[in-house]
Amino acid sequence: AYGRVEARRTLDLRLPAGGTVQWVSDAFRDGGEIEAGEKLLELDPVPAREALDLARADLAEAEGAAAAAVAAVELATEDLAAAEKQTELRRQALERQVDIDAQGAGSPQAVETAELAVSSSEQAELSRKQALAQARERVDQTAVAVTRARIALAEAERRLADTVLVAGIGGRIEGALVVPGAIVTAGETLGRIVDPTSLEIALRLSTAQFGRLLDPTGDLRQSPVSVVLPGLVETVPLPGRIDRTGAAVGEGQTGRLVFVTLDAAASGLELLKPGDFVEVVIEGATLPDAVAVPATAVGQQGTVLALGPDDRLEEVAVEVLARQGDE
Repeated sequence: AYGRVEARRTLDLRLPAGGTVQWVSDAFRDGGEIEAGEKLLELDPVPAREALDLARADLAEAEGAAAAAVAAVELATEDLAAAEKQTELRRQALERQVDIDAQGAGSPQAVETAELAVSSSEQAELSRKQALAQARERVDQTAVAVTRARIALAEAERRLADTVLVAGIGGRIEGALVVPGAIVTAGETLGRIVDPTSLEIALRLSTAQFGRLLDPTGDLRQSPVSVVLPGLVETVPLPGRIDRTGAAVGEGQTGRLVFVTLDAAASGLELLKPGDFVEVVIEGATLPDAVAVPATAVGQQGTVLALGPDDRLEEVAVEVLARQGDE
């Protein structure tokens, strides 16, 4: 059969952020070999660094406001304690004026003055409680502001890191056309990494051919295969094995799509490239008690002409186990 080489591991290269390309690796070009984690491209980091500095300043400001809010709560607490103590003292003074008035030595005016002092002190105490509640609310608000500032700082750090493009996997570069000074947008495809050591072959077989690859239970045999790239002189067949079948036939297609996995340690694997059309020789199951005859020797009713007794021709019913080419 004939199939097409495909890469099992490919990675599109994109940057989450846009900007002006400042530096490009010499390996970042068509056919360039790279390793996982290698730096490929860098955008102008100045805008991202400025945004990071602003985020740090905002965080410092938010943390300062949070510290001031905590200090304000402490002062408001002390102020409330002083107001409560003053209220208690004025209540004691009122009790003394009431006792003196009961003994006939005081005056109603003195009692009334003490009552007004207690009322004024209670009003001041209430104001201090409201101030303390507002100070505590301010602490919560500044804590939220600090959290938001930290999130903004982390995002700014990520944006700065996103100005550098790093290879996620090792392999060869395909479709790289970026040069220093170019302006790229966020999410733009800048190239692709193809892992040349992880290849497979997709080949479409007829339904009859596919049926020969099934075992008696109807499961696909993991049959060994040999792969040859036509046109190469003295090419050694590459070993592989049938891996799986496609989930669907495909619109406008017939037969079955079968995938062959190549041995990653095979010598000569580097000769294959994704997109190559190759010849695949599949070892089918052994057909016991069978003979190969020309396809034209078998009639439409599944019979052949055989030489019988007295050298006479007679029709003999046969079972066609497989068809291949003209046999």
